[in-house]
Amino acid sequence: MGKKGNKKESKVKGAEKTAAKMEKKVSKRSKREEEDLEALIAEFQSLDAKKVKVTETECPPPSPRLNASLNAHPEKDELILFGGEYFNGRKTYLYNDLFFYNIKKNTWVKSEIPNPPPPRCAHQAVVVPQSGGQLWIFGGEFASPNGEQFYHYKDLWVLHLATSTWENIKAPGGPSGRSGHRMVLSKKQILVFGGFHESTRDFIYYNDVYSFSLETFAWSRVSVSGSGPSPRSACQMTSTPDGSGVIIYGGYSKVRVKKDVEKGTIHSDMFILKRDGKEAQEKWCWSRVNPSGNKPPARSGFSMAAGPAGRAVLFGGVCDEEEDETLEGDFYNDLYLYDTMKNRWFPGVLRGNKTEKKKRRRGKKSGAEGPETEEMEQETASQGPTEVIKEIVTEDGTVMTIKEVLPGVQDEEEREDEEEEEEDEASASAPMIEPCARSSALATVRQGKLFLYGGMFEVGDRQFTLNDMYCLDLHKMDQWEVLVEMDPKTQEWLEESESEDDEEEEEVKGAAAEEEESEDSEEEDEDEHPAVQDGETVTDYQARTEQYWIGLARANMGPEAKDKKVAKVAIAMAKVFYEDQ
Repeated sequence: MGKKGNKKESKVKGAEKTAAKMEKKVSKRSKREEEDLEALIAEFQSLDAKKVKVTETECPPPSPRLNASLNAHPEKDELILFGGEYFNGRKTYLYNDLFFYNIKKNTWVKSEIPNPPPPRCAHQAVVVPQSGGQLWIFGGEFASPNGEQFYHYKDLWVLHLATSTWENIKAPGGPSGRSGHRMVLSKKQILVFGGFHESTRDFIYYNDVYSFSLETFAWSRVSVSGSGPSPRSACQMTSTPDGSGVIIYGGYSKVRVKKDVEKGTIHSDMFILKRDGKEAQEKWCWSRVNPSGNKPPARSGFSMAAGPAGRAVLFGGVCDEEEDETLEGDFYNDLYLYDTMKNRWFPGVLRGNKTEKKKRRRGKKSGAEGPETEEMEQETASQGPTEVIKEIVTEDGTVMTIKEVLPGVQDEEEREDEEEEEEDEASASAPMIEPCARSSALATVRQGKLFLYGGMFEVGDRQFTLNDMYCLDLHKMDQWEVLVEMDPKTQEWLEESESEDDEEEEEVKGAAAEEEESEDSEEEDEDEHPAVQDGETVTDYQARTEQYWIGLARANMGPEAKDKKVAKVAIAMAKVFYEDQ
């Protein structure tokens, strides 16, 4: 027994040493690029420092964004949205704006408070009720406009809701810089788990646990026994109702299988982290959980929130299928609930609006239908499931197609019989409004209602970032309510090739001009390249001479240039040469 225990401990220590070495390696390589971004972050902070008073302005819903935080106010019927990112195909935008959503009025207010945290996304935020309500924010990342460099924060901030003031908490010993981690309130402390850190060439995922005391304002790394989750980000982290621990479900991580090849893993396992003992002498232990019930299919990018009666809510997500260098995703808009008390998953099935159903049934039994109603019923009787296709035209003319399958309308007599036998089954046959399939939506629960904001889905190479908003009563589980409709005008997408090709072509033309000046004559230069044949189109010429131009582009750009970039430059070079003939 002792030897086995020693072997297990040595394996754990070995894994910790390996992780520490990898973290040091990533930190060293990313230090230079993070220093470049620090200057840009400092510029944002200097602009924010000029704000000296709090201003609150009623405004439209926030612009489309991902990886922001959405929290329920601990004392008011309000939601708090902070930060996030937006990518339009060419440029990445980071935010540090702050919005308050009034649930009763269905209105948004933008609050500008002096000295806020710098712009970020993929951070975590929790609310606590003490001192009139506080919003705590830790970590996240900042990206360069081209999305190729990253800065990972390890700072801790608190927004004092009663006084509308931001405060940067300087507490040593906290987690390293990271994003995609998870954070929850557990009794009188904030717990942080996992996340990742990425630089241009390296990345590392974490499975460590840190605790921040709301009494002493001190960080401590939690020493945990038992076998816990593997390193990951974007998991579900939920406090148990009694505050004795937290539950971890799912998540995502990737590993490098070759020099330039990475493989992602979608996790679907579950663990519980439990505390024992008094606060001064508490001990933490991991243990694997095998829940019963109808488990959600494996996915990443799902939304999560702590619901009523000890139930965790999971919505949507995406399952990416990786084949060679392509990535295809299946997006979801389903709902699952995990009962922490019973250790059981079950799907969130909506019952439909019973009130409207009863009204319609009473009207039919009273014989009040007119000729028009009878005619409509005959037309719709005995129909099968109907696929409804919504087409939304964006400002740039792109058509977004969203498909929804609505249950069919049954024969009148059959439906009346079923309604009398089982009201729930009949109500479920009504067409329902629901959010379209998406990943990375913002989710939170306030007074038993789930609020869902935005998210994204992909069509081919294009990404659609949403800013619509829905609400679902988790007690009634009847139907989604639309609070903010999707605005097609916010759907901007600029193809990468539109900007890059023009720039590359200009570069090629400039290089060609310099080459002509350096050569003895233009004819000698033309003799070096494959000649254009009589009647040959530019497409035919590019196809016939493709390998020649790729070789020339590679020689000019160097061995480290990406194949996709080299191919684009080669096409542009061939086109320029063809047009000059």
